[in-house]
Amino acid sequence: MGRLKEIVIDCDHPSRVARFWAAALDGYEILPYDDQEIARLAALGLTPETDPVVMVEGPGTRLCFHLRRGERPVRNRVHLDIAADDREKEVARLISLGATFVRETADYTVLNDPEGNNFCVTSD
Repeated sequence: MGRLKEIVIDCDHPSRVARFWAAALDGYEILPYDDQEIARLAALGLTPETDPVVMVEGPGTRLCFHLRRGERPVRNRVHLDIAADDREKEVARLISLGATFVRETADYTVLNDPEGNNFCVTSD
């Protein structure tokens, strides 16, 4: 069975929206960038300000602010990420419940719920 890992919010400028929610929610803060992560971003021509994925943690569910790609009518603005010990098995279970397969990467599988809303299943 899957468990809620994070709420993903698609944004045009993830760091700006992440700063807003980190300040708006009690006990939440942007995950700090260590030297290794700053170097990784720099190698991609990015900075923490232009990072396409900014994480905010606090006492509740983690928030992920993700650079929006594609037209808004094509993408959800908010979607759930579900962590599973066995991603393949969980994807199969969710499809049996009515989800449909969209695409897969090395890190996650994108599915649609019965009304076409995207969500992801990750290996945790």
